[in-house]
Amino acid sequence: MLLGPEESADELWVVGGRITFERPAGVRDLRTVTGWALPGLVDAHCHVGLDTHGPVDEATSEKQALGDRDAGALLLRDAGSPSDTRWIDGRDDLPKIVRAGRHIARTRRYIRNFAHEVEPEDLVAYVAREALRGDGWVKLVGDWIDRGVGDLTACWPRGAVEAAIAEAHRLGARVTAHCFAEDSLRDLVEAGIDCVEHATGLTDDTIPLFAERGVAIVPTLVNIATFPQLAAGGAAKFPRWSAHLERLYERRYDTVRAAYDAGVPVYVGTDAGGSLAHGLVGAEVAELVRAGIPVRDALAATTWAARAWLGRPGIEEGAPADLVVYEEDPRADVRVLTAPRRVVLNGRVVA
Repeated sequence: MLLGPEESADELWVVGGRITFERPAGVRDLRTVTGWALPGLVDAHCHVGLDTHGPVDEATSEKQALGDRDAGALLLRDAGSPSDTRWIDGRDDLPKIVRAGRHIARTRRYIRNFAHEVEPEDLVAYVAREALRGDGWVKLVGDWIDRGVGDLTACWPRGAVEAAIAEAHRLGARVTAHCFAEDSLRDLVEAGIDCVEHATGLTDDTIPLFAERGVAIVPTLVNIATFPQLAAGGAAKFPRWSAHLERLYERRYDTVRAAYDAGVPVYVGTDAGGSLAHGLVGAEVAELVRAGIPVRDALAATTWAARAWLGRPGIEEGAPADLVVYEEDPRADVRVLTAPRRVVLNGRVVA
């Protein structure tokens, strides 16, 4: 059975690597796959070409992409990477990638070797550079620990983000930002940002603003699950920061559900590629359901809705045959997403 915005029990066919709903005549080489089919899953926040130390070689990038592919994630939004992964575009056995260029962070306010580290007066120039380097997205670091304060604080003054976002939009790129805390959110949204990653700092004051402006969030709950470990490791040196992370962690499900209830668009992303392994897309969908998002909408957040948001087709006539097939109905139990029966990429069974 095909699962999508409108369920259909009809068969689909793959001819020349593309989907058709018309049974081809005179078929000789016929192979069949049965089960519950979804469009190739979307991981809308991962990092191919990056590990905990910074950029990685092509062999490691390939292994990361294969990990995502074998988990059924066939469309990735690479939310910041210092590596050039354009060579992946020439491989029809690896997922499609929508890139956001390299992270842009404030000087000494992010993980070493990950980002361009610049001051506000240079932000517009670097946004323009990464807008041209990416695939229609730019990634800012909106907040990070300020060692002088001992807690998370906003990285950019309001005027700088307004000018930077305007420049990205002028160049045809959307802008997203890493944000854990509360302080940076209003300025970023009022400056016209398109998406916020993690968004654990959403409150009753800012959720309506996100909903009104249509600003999406990618909660990365499988990554937020690491907050207690991070908080414990930094408690002695930065007690305010540690306690803040604990509070954000404790209310994470309530935050996501409140955003969803208010009409904020929510998409699936894992934050794989830093400290997390690739291939966790099914686990992230289960986390959204645990937060209270209905199963159908959690599935949409990694399939048809996410693909439409990124401007890529789902299961439709003439689209590339990127499909994931399961033994059981994922609407009955989303945990089946962690064990695909078949992964079909560009019309070929690859896993």
